[in-house]
Amino acid sequence: MKSLLKPSLDWFLVCIPATLVAEWTHASPTLIFFLACLSILPLAGWMGTATEHVAKHTGEGVGGLLNATFGNAAELIIALAALRDGLTSVVKASLTGSIIGNILLVLGASILGGGLKYKQQSFNAVGARVQSTLLTLAAVGLVAPAAFHHLGGPNAVAAEKDLSLEISVVLLVAYGLSLLFSLHTHKALFEGGGHGHGDDDHAPWSMTKALLVLGGATALVAVVSEILVGSVEHAAEALGMTSVFVGVIVVAIVGNAAEHSTAVLMALKNQMDLSLSIAIGSSLQIALFVAPVLVMASYFVAPQPMDLVFSPAEVLAVVLAVFITYQIAADGESNWLEGALLLAVYLILAIVFFFLPEVEVAGAH
Repeated sequence: MKSLLKPSLDWFLVCIPATLVAEWTHASPTLIFFLACLSILPLAGWMGTATEHVAKHTGEGVGGLLNATFGNAAELIIALAALRDGLTSVVKASLTGSIIGNILLVLGASILGGGLKYKQQSFNAVGARVQSTLLTLAAVGLVAPAAFHHLGGPNAVAAEKDLSLEISVVLLVAYGLSLLFSLHTHKALFEGGGHGHGDDDHAPWSMTKALLVLGGATALVAVVSEILVGSVEHAAEALGMTSVFVGVIVVAIVGNAAEHSTAVLMALKNQMDLSLSIAIGSSLQIALFVAPVLVMASYFVAPQPMDLVFSPAEVLAVVLAVFITYQIAADGESNWLEGALLLAVYLILAIVFFFLPEVEVAGAH
């Protein structure tokens, strides 16, 4: 009885049916938005627990990859739905927001949280530098089409779709090679150093149970996230936000809430390799896998094919985020101040997008 009365995120599970009822009865979008946000919290907790148990069987490299993949599944589903409606600018904004959100907000909160509990935390510096280098490639994949658009003149527009499609193929190949590197040829670089302080007194779940919980929680996150994104623009308008800010900041945060909390939880348990693998790995997966897949899928599901021509503001945000992340991840050690600085950069970019006129971002789309 005492365990039932103990404060727990599971109390918010009641918000899941409440969200479905609110959506079905066409309640206020603002109410639906807040209910959906609260629904994602306990599901994120279950995803974190399941991922930790998977990592005990597979190692932290595979555990982080699985969490990033399951966490991004919801965003991919939402983005495909938006593409069907021709909302390519919203899709691009949410992709940008996911990339900078994971390597600034998520990693920053993880390093800050872990640093407040442990004076100094360490992780595999070589593995972190490899992931940071891949992030640089991702930034190049965004800079090149945007530079082509702005420097190529009027004749460049006709070639942008083909250019984006071919760059997407290169990014997908690079992502495949990164998986081969991290999961096979150099697997040891991405394994934890044994610093974790998890629930070692509890027997680990079987791999089957952990994957079933992870899959079930992800499916519910996908359903709730789609409801949330359907209400977020109306809710944001009621709260005085622009659609640009909603796409880059709000949709990105709530769409990736699952891996957000998991990365922080792992840092609090001093499992920094797994925390970095989730935060940086999720950004990599968005840039090198999800974005190219959406470009290819747009030829089949969207009214017009999507390109990789992001606005100058979006490209600048990604480049700055990648630069500062490399500076912090390169030495293999972290402290609370570095986490606070990452969060400061994220807040600066969020403020810029909040005040940026929509025409400045929409112009490139």
